[in-house]
Amino acid sequence: MNRRPAFGLIGTISRDEIAYQDGRAFRQLGGILYQAATLCALGERTRLFANLADGLASEVDALVDGWTTLSRDGLFRVRGPGNLVHLFYPEKGERREVLESTVPAIEPERVIRALPQLDALIMVLNSGYDLTLESWRAVAEAAVCPVWFDIHSLTLERVLGEPRPYRSIPEWKKWAEGASYLQANRKEIACMLGHPDSPVGPAEIDTVCRDALDLGVKAVFVTLGKEGGLAATAEGTRRIGLADDGRPKDTTGCGDVFCAATVSRLVRGDGPAEAASFGISLASQAAFSSGVQETYALAQNR
Repeated sequence: MNRRPAFGLIGTISRDEIAYQDGRAFRQLGGILYQAATLCALGERTRLFANLADGLASEVDALVDGWTTLSRDGLFRVRGPGNLVHLFYPEKGERREVLESTVPAIEPERVIRALPQLDALIMVLNSGYDLTLESWRAVAEAAVCPVWFDIHSLTLERVLGEPRPYRSIPEWKKWAEGASYLQANRKEIACMLGHPDSPVGPAEIDTVCRDALDLGVKAVFVTLGKEGGLAATAEGTRRIGLADDGRPKDTTGCGDVFCAATVSRLVRGDGPAEAASFGISLASQAAFSSGVQETYALAQNR
């Protein structure tokens, strides 16, 4: 590829209030800004598609100032405080999320018009309110570039002002159809299988991967926390290990860093396992930083 590739990034920009059981707390911007920070720091041209609330606009402008490869042409200003999220990390178990407010769903036409200029499209369901299934189907069917789809908050109930329980998502195949690459973690795999409150083992992960590959997905990427992750293709599954480098500072956004770093390498010609190895390495380092700006600085040094 002679020119620098262009990445489209769909999702939600949020303000996150993050708390850990040991008393650590952070307040920062988040959502697709983690993927954008990683892509831009790696030198990739990146175009955001999101509804940006007035209440967050000035903070976002200040944060991304200097990200020279970022385009905000796909941002649409809406009224209100924006996507406000409380995240709590217990010592053990899954994090808990409370969504206080959100923004309207994205209109698909804004993305569809830009598709001919994109070399890859990343769809991240940051809030689960990002866009409707009907809208996403219109975008996915119009895309001629590779599409990365991150299940993420599709697995959470659509409730505001209270902890969002995980839910079964038997409709996941409708969302994944047309994607080139699919991303999920263990908990999200459990939701896809219909038992969100039960653990999943290797055989069940393999079942979901095979179902996705049968849909036409080229590679499925499953993140496994401290155990690294795996990349599944029609040729087989490769496990990518992860060294335990100590106690992380803040794991918020690590899956997002993995996504962006892996897609960057895929578009530039790496195979799924090689790309995922780079993504997991960068994501594991991101766990020892906190916030979008530190993520940007980290990725700049790779």
